[in-house]
This record gives sequence, C-alpha cells and structure tokens, in this order.
Amino acid sequence: MWTNLMRLALVVVALSAIGKGSAIAQAKYGPGVSDTEIKIGNTNPYSGPASAYGVIGRTEEAYFRKVNDDGGINGRKINFISYDDAYSPPKAVEQARKLVEDDDVLLLFHAVGTPPNAAIQKYLNAKKVPQLFVASGATRWNDPQNFPWTMGWQPNYKSEARVYAKYILKTKPDARIAVLYQNDDFGKDYLKGLKEGLGAKVSSMIVAEESYETTSPTIESQVATFKSRGADVFVNVTTNKFAAQAIRKAGEIGWKPIHILNNNAISIASVITPAGIENAQDIISVAYLKDPTDPQWKDDDGMKAYYDFMAKYLPEANKSDTLRVYAYSAAQTLVHVLTKCGNNLTRENVMAQAASVKNLQLPGLLPGILINTSPTDFAPITQFQLMKFKGERWELFGDVINAGTSD
Repeated sequence: MWTNLMRLALVVVALSAIGKGSAIAQAKYGPGVSDTEIKIGNTNPYSGPASAYGVIGRTEEAYFRKVNDDGGINGRKINFISYDDAYSPPKAVEQARKLVEDDDVLLLFHAVGTPPNAAIQKYLNAKKVPQLFVASGATRWNDPQNFPWTMGWQPNYKSEARVYAKYILKTKPDARIAVLYQNDDFGKDYLKGLKEGLGAKVSSMIVAEESYETTSPTIESQVATFKSRGADVFVNVTTNKFAAQAIRKAGEIGWKPIHILNNNAISIASVITPAGIENAQDIISVAYLKDPTDPQWKDDDGMKAYYDFMAKYLPEANKSDTLRVYAYSAAQTLVHVLTKCGNNLTRENVMAQAASVKNLQLPGLLPGILINTSPTDFAPITQFQLMKFKGERWELFGDVINAGTSD
C-alpha cells in the first residue's frame, strides 16, 4: 500500500513538472521579457521647455508600481525605464537608442511630444520596436502601412481643429481669427485642420498667423500683434508654458477674444492657475478625459479608484491635474494590451494585440468614449466633447463628437 502511494506521488510530481516545462516551452518572449519581468522604455521632458509634462512619466511610473504590487501582468513585474529627453529631438534619439540597444526594452511606451517622437519614428520602425501609444495627437502616428510599429493614443490634432472650425462657423461666422502655433508637426497639424474646417471662408476669416519655436523665451509679442490686428477669435495651439503666457498676456492687455485652447494645454494646475484664473474665463477647448475637479465625478467609481491610487502612490502630487488622469489612462491601456498578450510577449504580438482593441472603456475616459483599433486604424481615441472654463473649472457642453480617423 505504502509503495503504491509513493509511486502515485512520484507520478503526480512528474506530471506537474512536465506541465510547467510545457508552459515555459510554449511561452514566446521578445527582448526585455522573462518569466518574471517586462522591460518598458519611455522618454519624457523632465527638463527643458516642456518640463510641465514630466508629471506624465512620474504618474506612469507610480501606476506600474501599483500594478507590480497587485501581482504584475500575468505574474510578471513591469520594469519601467524612463529617461529625460528635455523635449529635444537629438536627445530623444540618443535616449531611444539607449533604451533599445543597452537596456533591451520590449517596447517604447507613451513617449511625450511630437518633435521627439518624430525624430525616433524611423529608427524604431527599422528596428521593429513598438512605439506604442505615442503621447501626441499628430496624424502621422496613424499610418500603419508606412509605420507599422507606431501607434498613437489620444485624438488627432487635425480632427480636433476641425471641431473648433465648426464651432467658430456656427457661433461667429464673421470671425477675425488669429492663430498662434508651435513651428513643428504639432502646430502645423492643428493649423491645417483649422483651415480645412473653415473651407472656403479661410482666407477671409484668418487675419493673423504667428508661430514660435520651443526654444523661444516668450510669445507675448505675438499676442500683442493679434490684438493690434483686430482679431476677435484666438486659436491658441501651444504647450503648457506658452499657453499660460498667452492667456496671461491677453488678460494684461485687455484683449478679450473668443479664446480657443488646444486640449494639450488644458491643465488647471499647469496652465490655468499660473496664467491667472480670472484671465481664463470662457476659454473653449475639448475633452475626452474626466476632469478631477468636476463635481459631477465626485461619486464616480472610476474617479474614486483614481483618487485612491493617487493617495497611496503619489500622496504629495496635485490630484486635480488632468495630466495625471491622462497618464493614468494611457498606462491602463498598455496594461490591457500586455495582459491580452498572455505568454506570447513578442514585439510582433504586442502590436497585434494593440491593433485589435475593441470598445475598451477606461475609468478616466468620459462616458461614451471608447478605445478601438484595427490593423488598418491606429487611432485608439476619436471622440471628444466641447467644454468651457467657468469659475474655477471646465464645464462640458454639447454631445460627444466622433471625429473619425480621416486626415
């Protein structure tokens, strides 16, 4: 009897070992992946002219710590390696090469900014390294035919600008429009979308266009020029630092146009407060994320989870900063994709899973806004809602708008 029990025990142990060996044999790993770890690379402007966006990388690092504390992704912990690129394209290239060739990461996730990502796009595609969920709305991230390893995340800039054009045509058909834009793909995408949206009226409506460089110390002279030309609509396509300068300068010189601000610069903490809340009244923009300052989300389960996360992992941070919700939501999207990959954590399968997301609803997205992708459509989010700054917060108005994926 005892001998039979011993034999049975040995058989069970042997079968268990075979099962584990089979599972390991079936696992497929790309660079940076093991049975216990997934290396994820990132670049972020922790310094330089766009350093206000550094909170994105810090929030993502904190969220991945939470994921690891909760057991990781299918038992694997995320090793998030994030370097400062100072919003400099040459520095971004240097850091991307370091992440791929020295750190051996599986993919680059949510690198910030149009110029830095444009600088590394060809390199990453040549290396067949996923450039996943780029933190920029440039239309170039949705080009799977020519750049099959690059995918955006947020709504694209040209579609957003067309929404502003439609709003202007409806509410002020005799507008005299001034446009301030960053002199790169980021700014030019918005400018092109605005002009396309205005259609035949573009030449009569736009009375002033001024660009600026990311290295410029200030854009105050451009704002003064707009007032002198009699513009009564101001389309402000800038990053946080320059957006705050423009809002503040308009207030100082008593210029009160219909002020339209791009979605990248809607942070109350990083833009509105430094610019002066009194100067930001009635500014128009769009949203696709829930605003943590909006009382309508006070009892929302998704925002409660966000606040719990912030309280535990970033207790000293400004929880009302929409950039935090942005980073939190993008990180959740990556976790969703990596979880779907199971034990097939190759670069090819990461892109396949990223290109097959269906109706993903994240707690930080506005109701009705879903994430969808396909092998021919690398634009995960195509919906947003208009909003206006009133008092001390943004107020949503109108219905959710589906801008689609058209260029």
